[in-house]
Amino acid sequence: GIVLGFIVGMIRSTHDKTGNLKLLNILCKIYLTVIRGTPVVVQLLIIYFVVFGSTRIDKVPVAIMAFGINSGAYVAEIFRAGIQSIDKGQMEASRALGLNWFQAMRFVIMPQAFKRIIPPLGNEFIAMLKDSSLVSVIGFEELTRTGQLIISRTYAAFEIWIVVALLYLIMTLAISRFVALLEKRFSKGTRK
Repeated sequence: GIVLGFIVGMIRSTHDKTGNLKLLNILCKIYLTVIRGTPVVVQLLIIYFVVFGSTRIDKVPVAIMAFGINSGAYVAEIFRAGIQSIDKGQMEASRALGLNWFQAMRFVIMPQAFKRIIPPLGNEFIAMLKDSSLVSVIGFEELTRTGQLIISRTYAAFEIWIVVALLYLIMTLAISRFVALLEKRFSKGTRK
């Protein structure tokens, strides 16, 4: 999702700033509209039962593909917003110093944008982790589905759902802590 989002975000940002890449920008807009406008569970079902319906494919690559495609749409907009948040004077100053557009993006704009997109990227990763419980609709046994199976044998719904919730909470807290450490690391040397 991050790689796809970065590519789409760069295409959209390049088009917004220069007017170039019109056809790619149109394709990216269609991708963003369709993916952000439909539920992830529907996308998962389409990829598993329609795209790969006639083949025997493992559920793990299907889940990775579905969540990667879905997350890529949101990450693209996060990257685009991060790039747009950098003052246009930064690009002008970079160009005045003799950097070409690619060098200015690589050495000046993207390092600043990356600092700004760490929190929303962390939020997207947490949302994707929680959405991963949806893969049970294609029969994949992840944490939530495992909880359902244990409940069907033990009838201990309260205890099992509390444990499942705590496990998700522990994972999201770990990701939140990692994101906070990244923010702290990248904020060193930044003037306030």
